[in-house]
Amino acid sequence: MHSAWRARPFRAPTGTHWDTVELIIEIVILAMIAAFLGLRLYSVLGRRAEHEEEPVPTRFERSETGNAPRPVTPAVAELPRRNREIAGFAPAIEHGLREISAADRRFDLLPFLEGAKAAYGMVLEAFWRGDKDELKQLCDDDVYQSFSAAIDAREAAGETLDNRLIRIEDTLVQTASLEGRTARIAVSFVADIATVVRDKDGNVVAGSLDDAIESRDVWTFARDVDSAAPDWLLDETDEG
Repeated sequence: MHSAWRARPFRAPTGTHWDTVELIIEIVILAMIAAFLGLRLYSVLGRRAEHEEEPVPTRFERSETGNAPRPVTPAVAELPRRNREIAGFAPAIEHGLREISAADRRFDLLPFLEGAKAAYGMVLEAFWRGDKDELKQLCDDDVYQSFSAAIDAREAAGETLDNRLIRIEDTLVQTASLEGRTARIAVSFVADIATVVRDKDGNVVAGSLDDAIESRDVWTFARDVDSAAPDWLLDETDEG
């Protein structure tokens, strides 16, 4: 007699079930790899960001002891003003000016040229007036003697000068040199001058105050660089 119960046959898992398990395992592994790579990427980017957040040095930095800003020393210092003034001349002139500047730390080209222009007018006017005392203060002995002799000859002829310096059009350095301890700078002047010569009675014998004549002169000024006196003396006069 047979029992009514029948044993159910054993069935192995179908292929679809194992594929699902394998897919889940792959997803987990990929997720772990992605997490690992993410951590590595974050660590690298994190360090870079820290460096990028460091303050960039600016033109001013704060001192450690106070709040006042202190300037950062530039890599290339600006040239001193008087060196900029000397630059640009012909090589021989620039060399002479630099030698004078090195020997006399008080030498400054622009003030020198302004003083030369003033001296040009003062010497001319003193000569026209016949003022030997002022000429003696402005000129060296040789130039003074030349002016003095011309004044004596004019007075002997009974003539006077009624000249006017209308304007100085141009002033240029012609030469510059240091001879021993004596600095010598030749300056050319282009000026408009009205000239009038009067006789002993005051009558005009030459020239006119209405007609200015262009005058070109080259005057050389000299100075002992070791002297405490800052004055330059007129050392030589030539026509330009």
